[in-house]
Amino acid sequence: MAKQHPSVIAIGKNKGHPTTKLAGKTTVRPSRSKGRLGKRVSFIRSLVGEVAGVAGYEKRIIELLKAGSLKDTKKALKVAKKSLGTHTRGKIKRENLMNLIRAQQKAAQDKKK
Repeated sequence: MAKQHPSVIAIGKNKGHPTTKLAGKTTVRPSRSKGRLGKRVSFIRSLVGEVAGVAGYEKRIIELLKAGSLKDTKKALKVAKKSLGTHTRGKIKRENLMNLIRAQQKAAQDKKK
């Protein structure tokens, strides 16, 4: 028996073999979520940070940031950049440590009251 040609057209908006989409399938491709911070990993990192405390280079950065001058802030970025490898990572680390100092100062003020 001869092969029959499909009754669909080969070009245009409705080209190809007609199919039905699966209901409820709304998955995200792995390539779209690569590099995002998940709930589990963020929890584990925060837990390790609480248990282990800050690293040696982070203590040095904190001391520079507590001095408060612009020169020392730049030096803190330089130390962070040297230990972490990139300028962007250094800026993020410096900002995180600034937030840590602010939180400690706020906790100390609340404790006094």
